[in-house]
Amino acid sequence: MHDEIPTPFILIDAQIARRNLASLADYARQHKLGVRPHTKTHKSKMLARMQLEAGAIGLTVAKVGEAQIMAEASDDLLMAYPAIHPQRCLDLARLAKTKTIRVAVDSTAAADRISEGAKAEGSTVGVLVDLDVGLHRTGVQNPAEALALAQYIDKLPNVRLDGLMFYPGHLQWKTPQLDQAMTQIDSVLAEVLERWRASGLQAKIVSGGSTPTASRSHLITRLTELRPGTYIFNDMNCVHGGFVSLENCSAKIICTVISTAVPGQIVLDAGSKTLTSDRCGPAPDSGHGLVVECSRAKITKLSEEHAQVDVRECDQVPKVGDRVSVIPNHICPCVNLQDRIWWQEPGDEPKPLAVDARGRVF
Repeated sequence: MHDEIPTPFILIDAQIARRNLASLADYARQHKLGVRPHTKTHKSKMLARMQLEAGAIGLTVAKVGEAQIMAEASDDLLMAYPAIHPQRCLDLARLAKTKTIRVAVDSTAAADRISEGAKAEGSTVGVLVDLDVGLHRTGVQNPAEALALAQYIDKLPNVRLDGLMFYPGHLQWKTPQLDQAMTQIDSVLAEVLERWRASGLQAKIVSGGSTPTASRSHLITRLTELRPGTYIFNDMNCVHGGFVSLENCSAKIICTVISTAVPGQIVLDAGSKTLTSDRCGPAPDSGHGLVVECSRAKITKLSEEHAQVDVRECDQVPKVGDRVSVIPNHICPCVNLQDRIWWQEPGDEPKPLAVDARGRVF
């Protein structure tokens, strides 16, 4: 039904995507958790509205540019990333005049910039203290630092201390140790929150989670909301991590075989500018995604517009001109490389869907 669309392109199975949304929404209701989806995955106002209709309490964004777009879909946004440049802080503060805007910070310098921007615009921005729980990317390093930063924020003008944020991005595998790791995070949060209470501070929001850990979020008893992004589409990181099956992957990249000249190899018209160069975290030697029609094939090498696929283990090898579908390792950056994706309802022709926040990395 999509043979007339030039490849490569991202095709979304609407039925699977809706099922993914409903599944997480049901889980969150059962455990009385808010869902604040991270829109960096799809960058689409339409899909953001679908998530809100499914019960999401607001949206998460990565950058101010995304916030400016997603403010057209939601009145409640969290930017899970520190705003440092003065212009970005002014832009956020301007949004906060008509929207509920929050931002995560892990330094007094970032808090100062937000306060200055909000003061200049005459608005108030909510602030969450970013706590490192194991990924070691951003975040204050311990409960004492979390308290010190919270006390500092609480005294700044034009900002409001709203709570804590964390990201368990280091938990990418479904192992017997996963639940233990989640309860350890809960213990750290308990210490942070007790220190805050003893100092007269409150954290009405404790925001955390990821797609891999989403279904175990109830083990973090202090959590109030979770921020999964990939769950609407899923990808090979999720599959190899043991969190979903291939049947839960709603996004596939449709490619065309452009060469079979080298024995034992086919070449697809989707290189690093389509599939990205991201390796699969849980299975780094698995290649650059899964060729659905040839599961024993391996995408061994990417150049900008070529994917070299080893098909020596395949019983049937696609011919030049054949189309195949690839589930990428990491769908989020793949979407950001497209001006539009294609949305297919059951029985219908695919329809173009704008990637509204494409390139909004500022």
